[in-house]
Amino acid sequence: MAPGASCCVVNCTNASHNWKGQKKNESLRFFRIPKVKTREGEHVKAVTERRRRSWVAAIRRTNITFEHSSDGLRVCSRHFHKGEPAYEMAETDPDWAPSLHLGHEEIKQTNLGRHERQKGRSLRKHASLQQNEVDGSSTTLQDSDCLSDGVEEELLHEQSVQVDFTSEPITALNDEVNCLREENQSLKELLDAKQMNQKAFEGNDDMVKYYTGLPSFAMLTVLLGIVQPHLPQGNRRVLSPFNMLLITLMRLRLNLPVQHIAYMFGLHRSTVTNTFVETMNVLYERLVGLIHWPDRQSLHDSMPHEFIEAFGRNVAVIIDCFEIFIEKPSNCRARSETWSNYKHNHTMKYLIGITPQGVISFLSKGWGGKASDKMITENSGFLNHLLPGDKVLADRGFDIEEIVGLACAEVKIPAFTRGKCQMHSQDIEQTRKIAHLRIHVERVIGNVVMKYTILSSTIPINLILPCEGEDVTFLDKIVVVCCALTNMCPSVV
Repeated sequence: MAPGASCCVVNCTNASHNWKGQKKNESLRFFRIPKVKTREGEHVKAVTERRRRSWVAAIRRTNITFEHSSDGLRVCSRHFHKGEPAYEMAETDPDWAPSLHLGHEEIKQTNLGRHERQKGRSLRKHASLQQNEVDGSSTTLQDSDCLSDGVEEELLHEQSVQVDFTSEPITALNDEVNCLREENQSLKELLDAKQMNQKAFEGNDDMVKYYTGLPSFAMLTVLLGIVQPHLPQGNRRVLSPFNMLLITLMRLRLNLPVQHIAYMFGLHRSTVTNTFVETMNVLYERLVGLIHWPDRQSLHDSMPHEFIEAFGRNVAVIIDCFEIFIEKPSNCRARSETWSNYKHNHTMKYLIGITPQGVISFLSKGWGGKASDKMITENSGFLNHLLPGDKVLADRGFDIEEIVGLACAEVKIPAFTRGKCQMHSQDIEQTRKIAHLRIHVERVIGNVVMKYTILSSTIPINLILPCEGEDVTFLDKIVVVCCALTNMCPSVV
């Protein structure tokens, strides 16, 4: 015992100076509060940390904490069942931390039976191993004489549990558990079938066509393979690449409100908005190449017979403009530039060109509804694609013969009756041919707008502002993606 030692437990007056000369307390000893061992491995460190915390909690003095230096503090043997602390690794031993006469009731009563049962199990296992080594036989009940009464009771309890496990009530419970497990599995399969995930779309082309506008699940898989490597990914992403693509296509195809999509997928409104913007940017970058001007030889080789009969093989493109409604701008100049006398509304106007085969081959940026067809054609870069000898089919509003003639190309438009009593029979036949073939571009425009209904709605004004660091608006990206996706579908021509 250290000289001058005293017990730090609340209301304990045992000290070394009181102990001297008292025979009845000859066995009184004092023990230091254990320290954390940091140089003997992680396991030892964790156990000693828990032990120190248990001692500090048992002593429960405000001036003694886990971090407090306790070199001069002692706990006397009066607070341990066996008169001394147990081995630091024996966590189930009641003397692993002080538990008697602590001066408070915060520490629960120690369970001696638990420690005895664990000790008995260890002895029984050790005796079984020794017996098997001697004669290969299993452990008999003769070794039970060396076990405590608590261990014998535990053995009897385990045997009774084994007997009860084979009884009829347990069998009935097992049958009920199996039935509930099968029901749970069937409900999970039903729930998976109703969820909007990749598995629900597999083999269901009608579902794919309704929600995305694409003709089949195979085409949807191809599109996913194109954009997936470029989509934002990470462990913290809430949505899979498939669901990111699906949400974007559903927004384009059905023009569903953002909040509605958020409820469908169990997401926050801002998550759906951010997902739509991020995925649209990727779709624009990856699909803009699907709208390209084919070379002359490819056009000649696949020219439809009706075009050959009417104008030969030199028809390169059929052009027209379509308009998309937008919200009324607050700026007066913007109102003037976006007002369309034709639609009697504020619009954005796009020049579109298709090949005789019905594929979209040209798409301009958006212009205010005030812009004329001639002005858009002249400033959109359309003329740069024309080759000498090309023929362009257009409507009467395209007064572009002169500017197209500068590229040594030719424009075919219906004849005018203005200032004439009656058109010549030759002009009538020419007009009939042009109208019969030019209708294809209107069919393609109608197909795009009907397939992706976001284009037939009124677009918010913030979507027609230029994207940061780019010379296109977000509406331009939407129109390009919708036309590119239309090119991935069978042509209506």
